[in-house]
Amino acid sequence: MKKVLKIILVSIVMFYGAISIFPFIWSFITSLKPTTEVNMFTIPWGDLSFKNYIYIFKNFPFVTWLFNSVIVASLVTLGNIIFNSMAGYALARIEFPGKKGIFIGILGMMMIPGQVVMVPTYIILVHFGWINSYLGLTIPFMFNFFNIFLMRQFFMGIPKDLEEAGYIDGLSRFGIFFRIILPVSKSALSTQFILSFTGNWNSFLWPTLIGRKQSMYTLPVGLNSFYGQYFQFWDQVLAGVMLLSIPAILIFIIFQKHFIAGIANSGSKE
Repeated sequence: MKKVLKIILVSIVMFYGAISIFPFIWSFITSLKPTTEVNMFTIPWGDLSFKNYIYIFKNFPFVTWLFNSVIVASLVTLGNIIFNSMAGYALARIEFPGKKGIFIGILGMMMIPGQVVMVPTYIILVHFGWINSYLGLTIPFMFNFFNIFLMRQFFMGIPKDLEEAGYIDGLSRFGIFFRIILPVSKSALSTQFILSFTGNWNSFLWPTLIGRKQSMYTLPVGLNSFYGQYFQFWDQVLAGVMLLSIPAILIFIIFQKHFIAGIANSGSKE
């Protein structure tokens, strides 16, 4: 009976996996098709080529958009790792007045959709003069309440003996944090890295509001300009989407082991 149940569960997982990956495979094949074959369900094996990829590099500032995406996603991810980790550590390990109130406030902010605060944030940045700038694209997203919560939960599971050993060796609070706590938190940091980088790499709404000039477009915003007024060039759009997907897929493949461990350990507590 257990063997039959196992076969059924494996079959369901394989079926779900096939359904999930089919749109990606279809998109990749369509990105290789000529424009006249895009709406055909058949695969013209002899006509498949990388012409669409070459076309978007030659006719659009794709390299500039790629550079902007790399800069924005990297800076936001770096800021998240530094600031969220420090905030999570303070909430997990340091006693100070108002600590519980701040933590409850963070939990409450996690339940508020980001779109609710987008308009007031935009108005503030207009007064700062940060429209069409990397500051406007990056600074507002260098803090993330979910990642602060994630890091706090992980830090609470680290034995206090490690910190006490650091104090005995003469380390300060910052020394303990950077030389002891962070090195043993690779799984949680990797989880935060994947969530922050992929989330900002694929972000569309905020870069559309802030990056008005074509030179400040990120890749998702630039891909949106592929749409024609009367006709949509899906072959070129999907070629751009495939290029957009590659970094996120590579990062997940590289850090997936730490990602799973980080999620599993974030719920543990000493």
